[in-house]
Amino acid sequence: MKLEIVAPLGKIYEGEVKEITLPGSDGEFGVLEGHAPLVSTLKAGVVDIKKDSGEELVAINWGYVEVTSDKVNIIVDEAVPLATSEGHDIAEAVEKAKKLMADFAESGQALAYTEGKIESVARKLI
Repeated sequence: MKLEIVAPLGKIYEGEVKEITLPGSDGEFGVLEGHAPLVSTLKAGVVDIKKDSGEELVAINWGYVEVTSDKVNIIVDEAVPLATSEGHDIAEAVEKAKKLMADFAESGQALAYTEGKIESVARKLI
């Protein structure tokens, strides 16, 4: 299925994915191809993107998602991608993601969970 993540300054992510896990305002939820259509608000957290070639994370502060059977559109206020692209400074991205989460996290427990998830994937990328 196709995923697109857009912030006010432009596209953060666009591509084909197998599975997406989103930080919904009512709790974390997953999306696979063929998912029932829905629209939901998103809270501060991590969008976990699974592709054939691996996994990527995008930390967001808040936004909206529209899910159709073959496409997911995510509109966010601010985002920090953690990707494996060449020249990408993972350590810097992790610090930016942690700051984004600290500014918007609703609870210490949610912040700790999100930071742990970011660091876990970052270790795999290094």
